[in-house]
Amino acid sequence: MKTDIDIRKITMTVVMAIFGILFLMPFIWMISASLKIEEEVLTFPIQWIPETWNAVANYKEVWTGDMPFLLLYWNSIKVTVLTTITSVLVSGLAAYGFAKINFKGRELLFIVVLATYMIPPQTLLVTQFLLFRWLGLYDTHTGLILLNSFSVFGTFMLRQFYLGISNEIIESARMDGAGHFRIFFNIALPLVRPAIATYAILRFIWTWNDFQYPLIFLRSEALYTIQLGVQSFGDQHGSIYTLMMAASVSAIVPLLIIFIIGQKHVIEGIQLGGVKG
Repeated sequence: MKTDIDIRKITMTVVMAIFGILFLMPFIWMISASLKIEEEVLTFPIQWIPETWNAVANYKEVWTGDMPFLLLYWNSIKVTVLTTITSVLVSGLAAYGFAKINFKGRELLFIVVLATYMIPPQTLLVTQFLLFRWLGLYDTHTGLILLNSFSVFGTFMLRQFYLGISNEIIESARMDGAGHFRIFFNIALPLVRPAIATYAILRFIWTWNDFQYPLIFLRSEALYTIQLGVQSFGDQHGSIYTLMMAASVSAIVPLLIIFIIGQKHVIEGIQLGGVKG
């Protein structure tokens, strides 16, 4: 019996390893292509290790060429970090309210909030555009941050974790004179730290990769995010694969860093959610 279990585990490990390699191959090819000269990019069979290294020239052209990548990076980092912090705070407070504060119509209001998740975001673009232009937030980073700061998914996800906190803890804090804001920041928030970290990482990735909102709500090139910059770079150098791959690698480096740093918290959040389920 034990032998059968071991064989099953080994088989699953091998299968998952194969799938993992298959998923990584496009990423590895992208990095490899960014290090080559143009003539070697489309050779067959694929040369994973470049014969002629041209990494310095490719990345120098990307970072010091006509497209201001440093400015694009700064814009994306500013928008993404501020959006992530705001979204985590807003979703966390809303989730705490729906989970731990009793008020009339709470369940009905939560169902209404969840129902809005079924509305395709594209159907709201015209209304959002008109509203933000009227408010003077069109073509500003502030407007872009506000667009992604309210998340039904984040509220729902964090609420599920808050429901796992014993009501006795909240009531004890209330009896000691603590208000809801103090309970939220000093008690509830630390108890769901893995969930907060998981959602923060997801929100960071979604915002960094967002192309739709910056395309519609930004007009000034000085405010462009990295995704719009890569697209503009592709319009100029789309036929030069080495430069396109170098630009693409540059655009995803922060995502890799964030995931490597936060993967422990993501795993803890998934495990904690599994236990609660």
